[in-house]
Amino acid sequence: MSTAVKKGWRPLAVFILLLILWEGIARVLSVPSWLLPLPTQIAKEAFTGYALFTPHILSTITLSASGYLIGISVGICVAILLFRIPILQQAFYPLLILSQNIPIIVLAPLLVIWFGFGMLPKIIVIVLVVFFPVTIAALDGFRQTDRDMLHYLKMIGASDRQIFWKLQWPHSLASLFSGLKIAATYSVMGAVISEWLGANKGIGVYMTLASSSFKTDRVFVAIVLIMILSLLYFGIILIVEKSLLKWRGQGRSESNGTTNT
Repeated sequence: MSTAVKKGWRPLAVFILLLILWEGIARVLSVPSWLLPLPTQIAKEAFTGYALFTPHILSTITLSASGYLIGISVGICVAILLFRIPILQQAFYPLLILSQNIPIIVLAPLLVIWFGFGMLPKIIVIVLVVFFPVTIAALDGFRQTDRDMLHYLKMIGASDRQIFWKLQWPHSLASLFSGLKIAATYSVMGAVISEWLGANKGIGVYMTLASSSFKTDRVFVAIVLIMILSLLYFGIILIVEKSLLKWRGQGRSESNGTTNT
């Protein structure tokens, strides 16, 4: 805990300093609240309007979590297929890169035309922004497998399937979790974009209504909520990563100790 506090106080201090500067400069220049609200006004709106945006938060969490789980599943499956079947990787990897050059905000209306206003187009939007970093991170992890261990397993007659699940998959976890953490933050962004397509609830809907009525303080409340959700998702994946890699490290240590004795 002490290490986390030592590392965390600096960015927190900078953040507080930026808020103080924002508050002071906006007051001195008498900036209209509809143009740039004060941090204190945003905080007041967040506390007084809690009942207004709570249902929207729950809707966005449900949507983003669903899309995230589906997206990482698709990303991992695609990475495994491309890695295990080199012909597929040669054929589809460039298309995978090109798919990320299509702006989601442009593709989203087309998804509504093709699939309607239900959950499906929203989930597709989140999957599209989530699966790519997971796929790339997993592929990089597979390629970074220890060469000596790889040659050793081939020498003792291990099959390709055994090599993958016993060596390449475990060695890819550190890289894979990097992609999962990036995808976790993207999932919230994807959910908000998808809610602009015509949802009834969600932070994206709350932000759109606030913007159209020039409630700039509520727009900033929505931005803060998006940031908090992204950090929350990132933190959850970070905790899972540390727990899993710590467990793997303990397993290796026990295995090495047993072998030495």
